[in-house]
Amino acid sequence: MTEKRGARDQRARFEALAHIVTVPLHRYLLRRADPDQVEDVLAETLLVLWRRVEDVPGLAESHLPGLDPDAVLPWCYGVARGCLANARRAERRRRSLLERLMWTAGTAAGVAGAADADHTDLHAALGQLRALDREIVLLWAYEELPPARIAEVTGLTANAVSIRLHRAKKKLAARLERKTGARPGHETDEGQETETGNGNGRSSR
Repeated sequence: MTEKRGARDQRARFEALAHIVTVPLHRYLLRRADPDQVEDVLAETLLVLWRRVEDVPGLAESHLPGLDPDAVLPWCYGVARGCLANARRAERRRRSLLERLMWTAGTAAGVAGAADADHTDLHAALGQLRALDREIVLLWAYEELPPARIAEVTGLTANAVSIRLHRAKKKLAARLERKTGARPGHETDEGQETETGNGNGRSSR
């Protein structure tokens, strides 16, 4: 019974908070975020507020009908600011992945087009990879780990990682080339490896 009452109280506090802060937070994000980011960042902000409703300064002690916006908005703006920063970091990482894949395809034109590429194409291409290959690509592109370090994460050998990474990058680059107009036949040897290679992600010369 006490747990149910606590859950009801938490929901009541969040609903009162959301009623007051949603519109100001939306305006705050409109002034700072790209238009296509606003709704997602707002939703993430409200999710954080739901999870941390007990931490909102002044909310627990207030009488909900008389909740003062000035008492809660600064803290909520801080949450929105953090969520927006996270979204921007994720965006930069997606762009970095696109650019690195285009360099794998060996074309500067592809890199120039990558900045404007539709990230849904990237996610679709990643989704077509096997789960382990997708994880290897993300560790390489997002965490910037070399094959030897990726091997420690995945339990594979460095040589196996190099082979999988090379093949996965070729698959992704081929799909993205069709969207960015990259020229065929200009592939670099980055990450190319044979089964008897040295495991460092490059062909022996």
